[in-house]
Amino acid sequence: QVQLVESGGGLVQAGGSLRLSCSNSGRPFNSYSMGWFRQAPGKERELVARITWGIGITAYTDSVKGRFTISRDKAKNTVNLQMNTLEPEDTAVYYCNTISANGAPGNYWGQGTQVTVSS
Repeated sequence: QVQLVESGGGLVQAGGSLRLSCSNSGRPFNSYSMGWFRQAPGKERELVARITWGIGITAYTDSVKGRFTISRDKAKNTVNLQMNTLEPEDTAVYYCNTISANGAPGNYWGQGTQVTVSS
């Protein structure tokens, strides 16, 4: 069973940076790809970045292109999200999850990590 643990969130001023990290308690994710999602108050959860575990192909939602970078560390079994030039609109709880080959996220969600960007 996947036990996702997200970390690295916090409060930052607009224009600042944060680096999020996700692990499966040290175990392999055993997934086709991994994604970072976010959910802002009153909004639906959205996928912001994804990466294939094997060869590292990445994709981003338009609003974060050029500012966020997703990466994976196979040796440490972690997935990271480097977030630069943060905007107040990036404020949300950020979650990682597995993504199957057909694009479906896994059934189990971690606690997430809060990112708050002040203007």
